[in-house]
Amino acid sequence: MTALTLSTAAAPGLRADAIVIGVAKGAKGPVVAPGAEAVDKAYDGRLAGVLETLGASGAEGEVTKLPAPSGFKAPLVLAVGLGAVPEKDADYDTEVLRKAAGIAARTLTGSKKAAFALPLTDAADAGAIGEGALLGAYSFDTYKDNGKDPKAKNGKAPLAEVALLGGKPRDKAYKAAVERAVAVAEELNRARDLVNTPPNDLNPEAFAAIAQAAAKEHGIKVQVLDEKALTKGGYGGILGVGAGSASGPRLVKLSYTSSKAKKHLAFVGKGITYDSGGISLKPAGHNETMKCDMSGAASVFAAVVAAARLGLEVNVTGWLALAENMPSGSATRPGDVLRMYSGKTVEVLNTDAEGRLVLADALWAASQEKPDAIVDVATLTGAMMLALGNRTFGIMGNDDAFRSALHEAAEEVGEPAWPMPLPEHLRKGMDSATADIANMGERMGGGLVAGLFLREFVGEGITWAHLDIAGPAFNEGGPFGYTPKGGTGSGVRTLVRLAELTAAGDLG
Repeated sequence: MTALTLSTAAAPGLRADAIVIGVAKGAKGPVVAPGAEAVDKAYDGRLAGVLETLGASGAEGEVTKLPAPSGFKAPLVLAVGLGAVPEKDADYDTEVLRKAAGIAARTLTGSKKAAFALPLTDAADAGAIGEGALLGAYSFDTYKDNGKDPKAKNGKAPLAEVALLGGKPRDKAYKAAVERAVAVAEELNRARDLVNTPPNDLNPEAFAAIAQAAAKEHGIKVQVLDEKALTKGGYGGILGVGAGSASGPRLVKLSYTSSKAKKHLAFVGKGITYDSGGISLKPAGHNETMKCDMSGAASVFAAVVAAARLGLEVNVTGWLALAENMPSGSATRPGDVLRMYSGKTVEVLNTDAEGRLVLADALWAASQEKPDAIVDVATLTGAMMLALGNRTFGIMGNDDAFRSALHEAAEEVGEPAWPMPLPEHLRKGMDSATADIANMGERMGGGLVAGLFLREFVGEGITWAHLDIAGPAFNEGGPFGYTPKGGTGSGVRTLVRLAELTAAGDLG
């Protein structure tokens, strides 16, 4: 993990491989952003002109490299575009700073140390820049042979150290912001690692073992239900989905408790460690990335551990519904009826609509503890990707105010999200002549139908929301901002922010 420090050092005298500065897009050309005054001064106040000569405009995400001025101990200046200059008396948005830091850290792969002289006006900015840098420096190279350094990225190790210039090492708010950035980024990157791990090395049992080890390290109580315990308990949804695999399913419960907590949150994650579609087999071209179908469970796991590391004054329980969905002679068939943990029966019309089945059991289990709110996270439907694209997750729920609060929390931490409805007329499409409900309904609005199905398994009177992260959970394109190719850790920061707001009493 990249080291993160606050520094009061002046840019010219700091020993580093690069100085990172910001450049904004002004009305008449690029404008050097606050934080880079010492660099600009060394260029006799002509840094903006030099950058413009090199083709820089200040557009968001743009990267320009130039030699450091005479007298600097760092050999390189890296200018990152911040987009439009803020309106008068306004500061740069924290998400803009987070993205810029991520781009810089990714660009400086192979460097030992970089000094970030981006606009930094308060502790929140320090936290955003630090978080962006740590997330942008991420790489997953466990399975690559890079010669001398097996952890290297394309033969180069990730940026080793980031110094935040203008930070205040002795200021409590700044120190807390950096500590939070480190805890959240490390756990989010842990979630990314899990999503990126090949399914032959991450089956339900292996995932459960990783959760147990982390729980022991961070003082979290853990309980793992194996096939025998699931059968005894009547968890028909989880068992039904895992029936076709040689790797048995698991339900993992992680409990973080605070002696000062007044509220209890439950997070439920879909953990399909590989999704072939089961008997309703996915077509060619749709299987290759299905190791990512456990992204919801990875995000829930990471969020619970982050809450424990931050010592938040709220009780948080994580439920990881883990199974591998495979076709075989023992697999659940279309037309089978499963008796769920809640006692309801479900007619399985499509075995590729399996995520809702494991979530249903976990939602009912979470409901038995009567938490103040439940949030489930899942790569649930392709329909949500069609509706919102690859970078935005949908939020559904049984309480409009809570759904809005989650949306605000997501936007605050830089996770694009959008509130979605649960139209009552779509419920009828899941009526079954054989069972209490079918696991499929109308094709149009499929993401909303899935949300309505899940709502059936939330305990009465419990506030609940559903995050469908099918789009942003796995990035098949090139990296952008602080988001890498592959697993992204979508949902982690939203859950952590929700826990923080709940602990502070800001959610009622």
